[in-house]
Amino acid sequence: MHIIKVDAIDSTNTFLRNLNREKKLEKPVCVLAFEQLAGKGQMGTVWQSNPGENLTCSVFMPIEKVALKDQFYISIATSLAVYDALQNMMIPKLSIKWPNDILSDRLKICGILIENIVKNGSLEGVIIGVGLNVNQSVFIDLPQAGSIRQILGQPVDIEEVLHGFLNALEHRFSLLSPLYFEKLKEEYETLLFRKDKPSTFVDAKGDSFVGIIQAITNQGKLQVMLEDAIISTFDLKEIRLLY
Repeated sequence: MHIIKVDAIDSTNTFLRNLNREKKLEKPVCVLAFEQLAGKGQMGTVWQSNPGENLTCSVFMPIEKVALKDQFYISIATSLAVYDALQNMMIPKLSIKWPNDILSDRLKICGILIENIVKNGSLEGVIIGVGLNVNQSVFIDLPQAGSIRQILGQPVDIEEVLHGFLNALEHRFSLLSPLYFEKLKEEYETLLFRKDKPSTFVDAKGDSFVGIIQAITNQGKLQVMLEDAIISTFDLKEIRLLY
């Protein structure tokens, strides 16, 4: 995969989006930044990262066999790729916090932001932004954040982490076709954080309630068992898991 390295940049996702507008990318491309000045997280949040200490990158991947209605399988494949790469590094107690945060035990070590490229109602490609905490050891006002260095007790080569992730990503994307969707979904559900355990959630109104994560729909919505064994389905903006 072609890798573009930059020093300081506002957002690697924005850089790749602009590059695609200019050149209409057809093959996988990765942009690796030493420092992101305005890295993006889910739902408009800002990703905090010390310069040169973490893996901050974005990857353009062409899409051929995924319909727009099945776009959540891209998130599944990406989450599993990060999981694969970290598992190969012997990171313990890995799980996926819906929809695509990667945890080790209860510490968030990776966030993912996916932006679709759609033309004439068809999915042509995706830009995958990844913020993976590698060597950062201090997280101000982020008690649930952690890094690979903290977990392994030693510094790690960021480029080795990058290549491990890219290899895993290309493998997982090679399985992105309807033939493998159910298998990918089952593997993802098995790794869901707090699955089958009573957990506390907060809804869009700020009210808390207890439920048990059961599964996800094909569109990526979370299915939670509430009182009286009622299964309710929630979208990303409708629910937040407390932990």
